[in-house]
Amino acid sequence: MKNPVINGSLSRRQFLKGAAGCVGLMGVFPQIVPSGVLAADGNPGANEKVGVGFIGIGRQASDLLKITLMQAGARFVGVADVNINRAKEAAAKNNAFACQDFRRLLERKDVDAIVTATPEHWRGPICIMSCQAGKDLYVEKPMTLTIREGRLIAQAVRKYGRVLQTGSQQRSMWMNMAACELVRSGSLGKVKKVICMNYPSPWECALPSQPIPDGLDWDMWCGPNPVVPYNKDLYLPRANPGWLSFRPYSGGGMTGWGAHGFDQVQWALGMDESGPIEVWTSGEKYEPPTYTQAESKQRGDKICSVPKVFWKYPGDIIMEMGNAPSFGAVFVCEKGTLRIDRGRCSSEPEDIAIDLIKKRPRGYNDNHIFNWIECIKSRKRPNADVEIGHRSATVCHLGNIARWTGRKLKWDPIKETFPEDADACKYLDRARRKPWELPEKV
Repeated sequence: MKNPVINGSLSRRQFLKGAAGCVGLMGVFPQIVPSGVLAADGNPGANEKVGVGFIGIGRQASDLLKITLMQAGARFVGVADVNINRAKEAAAKNNAFACQDFRRLLERKDVDAIVTATPEHWRGPICIMSCQAGKDLYVEKPMTLTIREGRLIAQAVRKYGRVLQTGSQQRSMWMNMAACELVRSGSLGKVKKVICMNYPSPWECALPSQPIPDGLDWDMWCGPNPVVPYNKDLYLPRANPGWLSFRPYSGGGMTGWGAHGFDQVQWALGMDESGPIEVWTSGEKYEPPTYTQAESKQRGDKICSVPKVFWKYPGDIIMEMGNAPSFGAVFVCEKGTLRIDRGRCSSEPEDIAIDLIKKRPRGYNDNHIFNWIECIKSRKRPNADVEIGHRSATVCHLGNIARWTGRKLKWDPIKETFPEDADACKYLDRARRKPWELPEKV
């Protein structure tokens, strides 16, 4: 089958029959849905269960599935995985449908929503095709592998009226919400500096060939990327070292962990629809290693954490790499310093954080998917909407591009380009193998 992103081989009728409702990690509290919300335009009504399909059922998606199955408002319809044995195992436990080609899942009219936690090189095609198929989305972070595909996904979400929640769970945590609001409101005075963790960039993979396991479609796993020899330490996300460390399958720790930390910076600085205006490094262009045999990621992380990266935001706010939590950042302000981490915060003077913690409302629901389900029913934008996911991932990509080019770059967050720097602009996207190319515009 040709790629429906471009060729439209799946009929529009098939695509639009799919409903919009998505679930992945729902909260244990009852759904709060306006009584006037009824099923319309293919969207589930207030009393209907959301039919959920999973694309990829590896480590992270398996955790999402376990929590999804606990929810009264969702039903597990099916799963697609390039490893058909893994798909069948997950489906058999839950009386669900299993397939190897995710396009079969998108054709099903009983699938209202898609949860995807595939390797990052699959984000663009899966998200755009799911939107075309009329499905809402829960997309693991980082939302994208390149800046350009993030803009295309955002265009698709808006064009087809979808609800997309990026898996940045801190966006639904009250402590993170309150702490970022404290910084953004100016209550701590002007932000003088932001300190983020020194996230490593990805390195290269040239692992030797191993026999492809039975039931695994390795060509499909490679997808938009060139087909390379199978090796379990590439196929698994975290092995020796796993695809999470390798380019062009991932942005490395810069996107994997940075998607958490930079998202908090974007939020606290009020940059959800914008971003930095400059990025540079403290040293010359770095040369990532190439792994030719199985080994831990320790050597690659060390080499690819140099040089350090700096970002400049409007208002002369500089973000630099240093001693900071992997899930958040440290905000040095005129009236004190606030350290934001996953569901936690601390401060100097310490009474800033203590006063903030005391204000937590009783009964607040921190669950990211609870918010998402509410938005699927109401058709409102969720806490980690597609634009938020795209902009936060962009900060990660800018950090990698700064290391790859080794020079100071001006960034236009409106046009999303490096003005008058054609060489840097080459890193805004990547080539994709047929039939997985992306369109110029959705």
